[in-house]
Amino acid sequence: MYPIKLSLKHQSWLVAATCMVADGGFVLFSRCPPGQTAIVLTITLAVNAMLAGPARLSGWVAAVQAAVPLILLVTTDGRIYANEAGLLIAGYRAGAWLRGMPAWASLGVLAASGFTCAFVMSDDLVRSLLVVAKIAVLPWLVGRYTTARRSYLAELEKRSEIEKADAKAAVTKAITEERSAIARDLHDVIVHHVSAIGLHAGAARLSLPGGDAKLATSLRSVETSSRAAMVDLRHLLDLLHGDKSEGARQPGLDNLDELFDGVRAAGTPARLEVRGQQRDVPESLDITIYRIIQEMLTNALRHGDASGVTVTLEYAPDSLTITAANTTGAGNGHSGAVRRGLVGIRNRAGMFAGTTRSGLEPDGRTWRTVVKFPLEVS
Repeated sequence: MYPIKLSLKHQSWLVAATCMVADGGFVLFSRCPPGQTAIVLTITLAVNAMLAGPARLSGWVAAVQAAVPLILLVTTDGRIYANEAGLLIAGYRAGAWLRGMPAWASLGVLAASGFTCAFVMSDDLVRSLLVVAKIAVLPWLVGRYTTARRSYLAELEKRSEIEKADAKAAVTKAITEERSAIARDLHDVIVHHVSAIGLHAGAARLSLPGGDAKLATSLRSVETSSRAAMVDLRHLLDLLHGDKSEGARQPGLDNLDELFDGVRAAGTPARLEVRGQQRDVPESLDITIYRIIQEMLTNALRHGDASGVTVTLEYAPDSLTITAANTTGAGNGHSGAVRRGLVGIRNRAGMFAGTTRSGLEPDGRTWRTVVKFPLEVS
């Protein structure tokens, strides 16, 4: 704000100085006695310097500018018309900055001065009215127009900002409503079915005859997985509803132990290896890494054999590499479900400029998926 005010002040002094040079030059080139020329020049420079004053004084500046021609008409018999540029700028300022009676009074004073001087010197009514139009009415109207146009543009800009804000609010509202609709559908359909799976698995386990430990372990794994799925679903529902509380936080690297325990409970050996110096990563990336590892483990459960899966987190100064390796089961090396899972991993990684590489090793049985994320050097 301060530089703008300083710039406007400089410009007002530049306008005043230009008027002083223009009107002062005409005074110096007039054929009047040196003493009289000096007095008129002093008056002209003084009144034009007032043009650099505050806008609130525009009415008084216009009155002083209008008085100068009348004074010179009496003292020099109209031989010097000293401040024509000053009159034009004073009329513009009065029209631009003043409102109501002060504005009209300034116009009246300027018009009266111009008409009186022109009529006394020419005794021509039409010529005198043309002089009034030129030195009083025209600059005053230009000032009014400039201010009105500036106000109009400011109003358009304000209206545009309001429309943008309304449009943004409408989009936000639509997104919120759509999220709520999705959350309702998830709650009414998915949550119901997952809950039913957990209940039926628990009932089946409790109804088993004694001694069938392997089937009981499998059913218990189903119960555990369904409860974990319910927790994740509740997190997603909270996020869709806009709940940013700690309870709505999505799982990240700190929850990997729970994720691996769930896979082990399902009967698949799962190993996690961490190499390098662990470091914090952005929360959004933290969640994405968790989801990628979750997808890797899911692929291993579906398409791997009983040897299990090994996931390695390798921290480097400028990157984090996630590697999952498992031995594929018979006929599962190139299944469509694996491909869909890999597409999901690739899409998640791409959001953070990550690269993905996957495929069978030369032995023809080991499937390896590698995802590498760039990190800022700490």
